[in-house]
Amino acid sequence: MNSVLQTHAVSKHFRKVEALNAVSLNVAPGERVALLGHNGAGKTTLFRIVLGFLKPDGGSISIAGSKPGSKQARRSVSYLPESVAFPKMLTGREVVSYYAKLKGARHSDVLSALEKVDLVDAADRRCGGYSKGMRQRLGLAQALIGDPKLLLLDEPTSGLDPISRQKFYQLVSEFAGRGTAVLLSSHGLSELEARTDRVAILRKGVLVANAPLSDLQASANLPIRISVRSTQANVDRVHRQLGGSRINGVSVELECRQPHKMAQLAAISKLGAAVNDVEVSPPSLDEIYRHFSNHHDHAGDAK
Repeated sequence: MNSVLQTHAVSKHFRKVEALNAVSLNVAPGERVALLGHNGAGKTTLFRIVLGFLKPDGGSISIAGSKPGSKQARRSVSYLPESVAFPKMLTGREVVSYYAKLKGARHSDVLSALEKVDLVDAADRRCGGYSKGMRQRLGLAQALIGDPKLLLLDEPTSGLDPISRQKFYQLVSEFAGRGTAVLLSSHGLSELEARTDRVAILRKGVLVANAPLSDLQASANLPIRISVRSTQANVDRVHRQLGGSRINGVSVELECRQPHKMAQLAAISKLGAAVNDVEVSPPSLDEIYRHFSNHHDHAGDAK
């Protein structure tokens, strides 16, 4: 299946600053890709190139087969920036109606978009009276209008409360389920872990990782944490047999690498009734992110 977003060896320089260096990143229909990186890593520059606001100095890029900035590409892409701003005198309904006209969407889609972001009750209030969270939800409404082929989301949950964040990711999954490609940039790593299909990490304009989280976990080979819960009567025996650290009186915490996980679980199983529960925690997305960033920091220092 052809990718909606195709970038090949895209580079961009601002005088002496190398913002992007030969970045190749594709997003397929229905795929949700998390784009991670420190401030200044090149995420926003890549977004601006995709949107046609900037021209790359090298490489190629297409959106649904069209050139960035073309009429066809603009019809295919919806963008939600980190800080949304709308004319204060317009109502929420007027804002979404305006974007619906720009995208050639049906007028009936306006109310549907406002319903999806829980802004129907505030639809006829002026944007100047909206809170930051409400403005962010209004920005999401305009991004969802017109059934885009590609959603570009830059820190989309900024200013949203926990319930609104959960609702947001449900909407993203619904659109992905209908075939929309999603490229999402966020610093909220914990909330992305189970909500994306692939993780791409930029460091100083270089794509240093690009794979499903499970593949990155295997590649990084970071320690897996295993928490073994016992009883007051048996915890000493469990600790002697397994080693590790005593936690909270009745638990033992262990660490092992991926190749040794099954052997460690087999050793735990042999303890039988002395074990009440076992919890296995693979490396988190935050740990994976730090690993690949630090790994390339050290690699650069060694050159």
